[in-house]
Amino acid sequence: MIGRNLSPQSMFADLAAQHVPECAFTATDAAAAEAWREATLPKVLTTLGRLPDRVDPRPELIAEWEVGPVRQQKWWIDVGPHISATLLVNRPVDSPRGERLPVIACWFGHGHFGKDTAMSSGTGRDDLAAAVAESNGNYGFQLAAQGYLTFAIDWMGQGERNDSTKPQHLDTNKGRDWCNLIYLNATLLGMTPLGMNLVHGMTATDVVLDFDDADPDRLGVMGISGGGTMSLWHTLVDTRVRATEIICYSDLFAAFGFRDLNYCGMQITPGLYQLVDLPDLQGLIAPRPLLVDIGAEDDCFVIDTAMQCHRRVRTIYDTFGASALLELDLHPGGHGWGGNKAPAFFEQHLACA
Repeated sequence: MIGRNLSPQSMFADLAAQHVPECAFTATDAAAAEAWREATLPKVLTTLGRLPDRVDPRPELIAEWEVGPVRQQKWWIDVGPHISATLLVNRPVDSPRGERLPVIACWFGHGHFGKDTAMSSGTGRDDLAAAVAESNGNYGFQLAAQGYLTFAIDWMGQGERNDSTKPQHLDTNKGRDWCNLIYLNATLLGMTPLGMNLVHGMTATDVVLDFDDADPDRLGVMGISGGGTMSLWHTLVDTRVRATEIICYSDLFAAFGFRDLNYCGMQITPGLYQLVDLPDLQGLIAPRPLLVDIGAEDDCFVIDTAMQCHRRVRTIYDTFGASALLELDLHPGGHGWGGNKAPAFFEQHLACA
């Protein structure tokens, strides 16, 4: 040994590598698995902190237009005390009048365009088109063209709710990550951005499910990266969700978090890893249907630990007796949507006509 360790980062990496979460899945039969879920889920949800008050969303239609096979809308909605969001909604142009459509919340994660990447046609603006092409990330447009009612909002710090962009034009972050600054502000109030964003997303969901052409009994959720985080948690807190797709958000906290520092204040809650690892979080969705996308060339969530995560989730689903309800789209691309199994997955579990 040359000398003693002076690196806090090395200390945290070592602590994480040696840590065994208190509520790690160890059940060996379906009854024990259900007991684990019932005991663990409330503890995990407690880490979200104090949730913001629900408010009247006061939806207001801003504009409506058509792009090829999809009719698009943009709405104003209030999502919490002192804050609003813009809501994008896509529908198939040719949906029969009076028909109720299956609904998919299309959450997106980090990026300059936020929700626009998920909901855009991938044409028009060259910069947005490039972002869509890089990740095949406009699943909210593609699935609307296939018969779904899809919707999305920006999370705090992303898209139109990024304080550095229009219409805020603030530079108070001085180059620092808004996700982490919002996390610090929230925790001072006993809250978390994850919990606040969940309430905002649930409010948007309430608005959409109240549309005349939305079927509230056929709700799915999907998202990539930070949107995968939100899709996972949305499923945990919302029993209306019938099917979930998590895209490029499979890994181990000790690897992508402590080793790679590949996360931010948007994606974690205080004490979360004390309780569970990411495979346990995904496993808490069981026995509801879950489709997981992993990119073989993903440089954010690398395939070795991503597959370790998925194998642990597989064990949880197998123990619940729900192995047929867990699917994997292991695609040859990078940090993006494979799109190979999603249409059939949602058609099966949302009974799309």
